[in-house]
Amino acid sequence: MEEKDSKDTVSIAFVQAAVTRLEAPGCARALAAAGIPAELLRTAQSRVTADAFAALWLAVAAEMDDEFFGLDPRRMKPGSFALLCRSLLPAVDLGQALRRVLRGFQCLLDDVSGDLQVLGDEAVLRVRLRQADPDARRFACETFLVLVHGLMCWLAGRRVPLRWARFGFPAPDHAREYALMYSPQLSFGAPDTAVAFDAALLAAPVVPDERGLKSFLAAAPRSVFLKYRNEDGTAARVRRRLKPCVEAGAPWPRLEAVAAELHVSANTLRRRLAAEGASWQGLKDALRRDAAIHLLTETRLSVEAIATRLGFEDASAFHRAFRKWLNMQPGEYRARAAPQAGSASLPAAAR
Repeated sequence: MEEKDSKDTVSIAFVQAAVTRLEAPGCARALAAAGIPAELLRTAQSRVTADAFAALWLAVAAEMDDEFFGLDPRRMKPGSFALLCRSLLPAVDLGQALRRVLRGFQCLLDDVSGDLQVLGDEAVLRVRLRQADPDARRFACETFLVLVHGLMCWLAGRRVPLRWARFGFPAPDHAREYALMYSPQLSFGAPDTAVAFDAALLAAPVVPDERGLKSFLAAAPRSVFLKYRNEDGTAARVRRRLKPCVEAGAPWPRLEAVAAELHVSANTLRRRLAAEGASWQGLKDALRRDAAIHLLTETRLSVEAIATRLGFEDASAFHRAFRKWLNMQPGEYRARAAPQAGSASLPAAAR
């Protein structure tokens, strides 16, 4: 299993959805266990580290005695996901394992289910949702697909790219997260909810063994929602090239220079990135944004020092960029993300 970047971040929208079915005391305990200040829930553009969201998932499961956030009338008791994973290793190939995953969820949940069909060269996974509340239905869909797709990637030993994803609900405010979570080819307000991938992958062998299962479960749920990236794609290669610039404060290369390193023209590089739902500036912004959040919350570096380390010309340029990313200033984010002594007052979204 590939090592995940500790600086990955998750939209606050998923934090808000995860805690919304908790009573105020349980919400406060879950947020505290994850090290997420309730103040961050007040700003839609906020983000938290992947480690914090993983800790929150476990904390909410403990509070609700439910690994599925209380989104189904039948609780998915803690330990259910691990038991489901253990049932998969005897599978011969990904197709057999995926069908076991879907049957397993049918046993665990009442209002969420999925079925698999092969249509030509595409394998189509359709999701059926019966939650009455639109927000609960959307988060149930997000959670179910993250779990199923995460398992698919783990079983195959690599990221299983989704050709497209369509959703039977309007685009949420955090819809841009879906391009990374699922596929750049998205549509909303569709007659049904479904994702598709190359049907030939159903014949791929199941890679993990018992040792791999133990490692996967030990890292869950982080190992699930931060799925295998497509390390062979153009965006991943560019990300790897740019990552040292963030980590070591090295100068950013020009797009033309990176294109030459990849033996393509600048225009071809732009086209290939666009085909994967990425862009040169978007990759730089995402790396800088996540690194900035990490440095603001995990270090005592000054805002000016962080701006320099991330390659900004001056602190004011960093302030402008950070406000564009999260709709607040770096100092404000650091203050909100700092632990609040005696913070028992929760925002409406957390009650």
